[in-house]
Amino acid sequence: MVAKCDTILFMNRKHQKILAAIFTDPVSSNIEWRRIEALLRAAGCEIIEGSGSRITIVHEGRKAGFHRPHPGKDALRYQIRAVREFLKLIGVTR
Repeated sequence: MVAKCDTILFMNRKHQKILAAIFTDPVSSNIEWRRIEALLRAAGCEIIEGSGSRITIVHEGRKAGFHRPHPGKDALRYQIRAVREFLKLIGVTR
């Protein structure tokens, strides 16, 4: 499994596993948010901290806003769908 993108990605096996889980239907409900952030960093994204649990993901001028899940550590389904759409927007697919 290779991620397609305009820029070269350096993904380890964990990143590839999370990427596959994000693009799996039905949407998984047990993906740790910290692993999603690690995948986004590997894809060349910058994570900007906001107030509280708010973060902004930036990739070559494209932005997406998210709230980190709390009090749990797993991303909710709607968050995974939003990450999936952002990854498609920046050209990362599985």
